[in-house]
Amino acid sequence: MARTVTFQGRPLTLAGRLLRVHDSAPDFKAVSPDFAEVGLAQFKGKVKVLTAFPSLDTPVCDLQVKEFNKRAAGLGEEIAVIGLSKDLPFAQKRFCDSFGIANVSLASDYKNGSFGINYGLLIRELNLLARAVLIIDSGNTVRYIQIVPELTSPPDYEDVFVNIQKVLKSPVVVAASAPLSCTPCEGGVAALPKGKVEQLMARYRGWEAPEGKRLVKEFGFGHFEDAKYFFDMVAILAEEQGHHPVVTVSYNKVKISLSTHAASGLTENDFIMARLIDRLQEDGS
Repeated sequence: MARTVTFQGRPLTLAGRLLRVHDSAPDFKAVSPDFAEVGLAQFKGKVKVLTAFPSLDTPVCDLQVKEFNKRAAGLGEEIAVIGLSKDLPFAQKRFCDSFGIANVSLASDYKNGSFGINYGLLIRELNLLARAVLIIDSGNTVRYIQIVPELTSPPDYEDVFVNIQKVLKSPVVVAASAPLSCTPCEGGVAALPKGKVEQLMARYRGWEAPEGKRLVKEFGFGHFEDAKYFFDMVAILAEEQGHHPVVTVSYNKVKISLSTHAASGLTENDFIMARLIDRLQEDGS
């Protein structure tokens, strides 16, 4: 079953990677009001509160930013509050200037949806972000996720700030899984031993490894537009990871082939990319 939220009771589909508490927080590429790139690296060493919302031009989103701005004034310098939406950077800057927003760093996901895709908060039908709050600890482990079921409802602020205090008491925990991030190929990436490849293949359902040189999987969809949407998300992830998959779209089917050209066989990067792609399809059930 697809992950959904509602807008005035109407179901809407959440697209992107499935994220769970205790996962390593994925990086993302957003844009600040002055058009600088924003990601986790800009808040290194801090506990990060990510507050996502559809648009500043709605009363609930307007209040969400103002409420976090007010409450964040009482937090220490070890915490960064980042507000994310698909509003243009111009609109975000105008909002900050108009209402004196000094304790929330706004960032726009307008350019390619990197945050929405990496955090599974992109509303497919609207191309907007869902209303959500996440807490990422100083070691970049996801410690808290609140996805508001109905877009017209506000977050549970009290629950967020109770959990901020819990994280502050234990600001670093070991993530349940290693970060899903490819190693740059420029420095050389070694091919995995045959035994390791066989061990990994047992955990990657639906993937095949012809001649042990590449990973191949075909994904089926109901309609062409579903296949194209999936292709677009894969393309964004591949660009961010520096991977170069071969992708073929045949009406409602997407066939993906992964290989590392600088190596003579399958590498850790190929399996990382396969896992990222699979997570686009997971529904949390």
